[in-house]
Amino acid sequence: MKITRVETWRRRVGLTQPYSISRGFIDAADLFFVRLHAGGEGTGHGSATPSPDVTGEALEACAAALASVALSWLEGEAVPDGGPDRLAPLLAHVAERMTATPAARAAVDMALHDLQAAAEGRPLADLLGRCHDGLPTSVTLGILPPGDTLRLARKHLAAGFTHLKVKVGRSWAADADRLRRLRRDIGPAPRIRVDANQGYDLEEARRLGDLLEELDLELAEQPLPASRDGDLLRLPQSLRRRVAADESLLGPAEARALAGTGAAPPACGIFNIKLMKCGGIAPAREIAAIAGRHGVELMWGCNDESVISIAAALHTAYASPATRYLDLDGSFDLALDPAAGGFRLEGGRLYLLDRPGLGVSLDKASDSAYP
Repeated sequence: MKITRVETWRRRVGLTQPYSISRGFIDAADLFFVRLHAGGEGTGHGSATPSPDVTGEALEACAAALASVALSWLEGEAVPDGGPDRLAPLLAHVAERMTATPAARAAVDMALHDLQAAAEGRPLADLLGRCHDGLPTSVTLGILPPGDTLRLARKHLAAGFTHLKVKVGRSWAADADRLRRLRRDIGPAPRIRVDANQGYDLEEARRLGDLLEELDLELAEQPLPASRDGDLLRLPQSLRRRVAADESLLGPAEARALAGTGAAPPACGIFNIKLMKCGGIAPAREIAAIAGRHGVELMWGCNDESVISIAAALHTAYASPATRYLDLDGSFDLALDPAAGGFRLEGGRLYLLDRPGLGVSLDKASDSAYP
């Protein structure tokens, strides 16, 4: 099977529920799309949402990297059958050319996986080795006044979600007050996770450990700046086991460092894998393997993304034995997603569709808007 044509395009999409995190205010997402054609043998879809402040990948760099794919080197390449491991040489070529643009690389990586699995007529998770299905995802509450936090939490719980992720990290006192009010309001049953987006110092991170116990919080995501990873080992082991590394975990190299070697213990108990950070399905599986060898649990996260890349993360998550947590709500607040399918949401849980590849399709009503 050969790639006969490559399309790429960009779409800026507003959010129906803008939100604040410790680094700023977010009200829109820049989505990049890739579509690979293989004559009459099928198509493969990929999507990227860069994180300039996390990976250093500017929007223009992502666009230029994808344009180079469309204009030059991927067209005419052969996509082997026989499963994702057979893609390794081609994916290595992609990685070599797109090292500095992990989100763009992720879009091409998932499009190749989608094309191969779709051509074989099987869901990608089955080719990867499915071992999970129907796990709950958290849904995110930005940094809001307490009243708005409670209102939004009630809305999500009424919709069937059982896990909330609360953004914190601007003010320890305000965060603690808001979380205490939230727990009192919603009761003991819903699970609450917190994400500081690097917003705390070491002393605040230690105090967060006490708050996890007091309020029965599930986990704490990236409490310290990525530049202070060494300080994670200064936290109590009981807290480190419930810390998820996000901005500190860009790819397999960081995973190996955080996992510890020899007598050194893991710096955290959870890896938050995002395809946009690591460069796609292939490097995500490498991180997952490292986690499995070191007893680290996996959380699968996202940016504000199309269902294409959310589905790619979900297929990979459900084929990774160490998967314990999903935070794949990135498509829920898009005002218009050109893609559809991939998974279904039921009772706060995500289920893959019984469709070939990623199980996604492009909304025909939106085709006319593509450049």
